[in-house]
Amino acid sequence: MSNDNKPEDKKLSRRSFLSKAAAGTAGAAALGFPMISVAQSPITMRWQSTWPAKDIFHEYANDFAKKINDMASGRLRIEVLPSGAVVPAFQLLDAVAKGTLDGGHGVLVYHYGKQNALALWGAGPGYAMDANMLLAWHKYGGGKQLLEKLYASIGANVVSFPYGPMPTQPLGWFKKPVTKVDDMKGVKFRTVGISIDVFTGMGAAVNALPGGEIVAALDRGLLDAAEFNNASSDRILGFPDVSKVCMLQSYHQSAETFEIMFNKDKYNALPEKIRAILDNAAEAAGQDMAWKAIDRYSKDYAEMQTKDNVKFYKTPDSVLQAQLDIYDQVVEKKSAENPLFKEIVASQLAFAKRATQWEQDTVVNRRMAYNHYFGPNAKKKT
Repeated sequence: MSNDNKPEDKKLSRRSFLSKAAAGTAGAAALGFPMISVAQSPITMRWQSTWPAKDIFHEYANDFAKKINDMASGRLRIEVLPSGAVVPAFQLLDAVAKGTLDGGHGVLVYHYGKQNALALWGAGPGYAMDANMLLAWHKYGGGKQLLEKLYASIGANVVSFPYGPMPTQPLGWFKKPVTKVDDMKGVKFRTVGISIDVFTGMGAAVNALPGGEIVAALDRGLLDAAEFNNASSDRILGFPDVSKVCMLQSYHQSAETFEIMFNKDKYNALPEKIRAILDNAAEAAGQDMAWKAIDRYSKDYAEMQTKDNVKFYKTPDSVLQAQLDIYDQVVEKKSAENPLFKEIVASQLAFAKRATQWEQDTVVNRRMAYNHYFGPNAKKKT
């Protein structure tokens, strides 16, 4: 029986294989295919969100990071920490700008103390726009350039991506239903951003607290009432444990968006293809977030009624109208004090007038269809 696998033949085969592999690698490089060394370490980024790990908002931050990590195929890895892991929630901008953190996930209104015009990306009635329309203004109506100008005005060394349209937020959680504007007078109330000025104008004593501190303050009597954001966040943070009354619908934050933020030096140092992944992933993650929100918020909204015995009430029109009137007064005052604030308001108004007329004329009101299928007089559908 002959031996066809002599030692010298094996050595020759190995040399032949390695020679062909090297030629293939060189050929791929010549054709422009990216080659990643197995020994090459990925670029790592340390992030922080502005919410506790249990909040769905922190989950959104993890969702974005996972999309990046998957698409980057080992070239970039983002680690997301919860609020307070490195800095408190309201100090995120400073930490990212200085490079203490490489990036972060939050909302622009949390930087209100740095430059009050930043709150225009979500606090207030959005001039009848919803959050998706506000993002349309940001991308196509000049908002992106104005935001870059704003951050430059305060020396913030960051690159910002507003994303993730939020549904209209509730007026908040109260001890008893709000039936008129006077019910807000003297109430120790939590909110943030321009909403501080609006609720102060309605007579409330406002305290701006990060999300993770609100329920404890309600439980200890430091607050009488508070707003945060949505059914899922409010439920997981424990609002139903300290209040059984939630007022739905409000103009204080009817068009808010999230923000993904990078340290500008770290971002600019990334390869162009990685930056393209980050840019496009923000939009993809924003849409996925909107879909997830519909699913999760609706489930928690139903369960808070059936399992937590929460009563939901619509905010009276008189309160909504008061919010609009006071907001206009606040905007007039801040526009007189801050030229950038005035410039952004003018840009939003011009875009909103065109976009909301198109929307109101075009989009059918779904209330009739809802009543037809699910209202008290609806016939059973098979």
